[in-house]
Amino acid sequence: MKNDCRGIASCYPTESKLLSLLLLITTICLGVGLTAPILTLEKFYFVENTFSIVSGLGQLLDEQKFFLFVVILMFSVLLPIFKLAVLFRLLFSRNAHKEKMHRYLHLMHQYGKWSMLDVFVVALLVVAVKLGAVASVETHYGLYAFGTAVLLTMAVSARVIHLAGELEA
Repeated sequence: MKNDCRGIASCYPTESKLLSLLLLITTICLGVGLTAPILTLEKFYFVENTFSIVSGLGQLLDEQKFFLFVVILMFSVLLPIFKLAVLFRLLFSRNAHKEKMHRYLHLMHQYGKWSMLDVFVVALLVVAVKLGAVASVETHYGLYAFGTAVLLTMAVSARVIHLAGELEA
């Protein structure tokens, strides 16, 4: 561990400010990505459905598609929120005890394997809507906000894990 460092924020103050700003932007993008319209499905030029991840979850629950509901809830809502919470905790932990830091790094490593599943889940929403023979899909800003949140989370995770690893050494 570096001399008199008590965590990432105290050892790397400038970088931690940038990372915390990126985490704040990521949190906002995730919130927008979950609640804003992500796509509109148009079938036969008459029926048009616009939905967000949250409204898609509600529709899956209404249609009693519990398996898809749980998968999307877990991988698009709960795990990204959990990952952001762990990143904030790693970044702002004042007492960098090796055991705690190692446990958080282990959580990030384990969850990192599931990171790209967030993007896959959006594709599951499209499949769950039962596309007809004649249908068009129009994407909206919610999809881009969600994608931005996923990419920023991956970038911030990589940097925080790297800095935490330097502290452990």
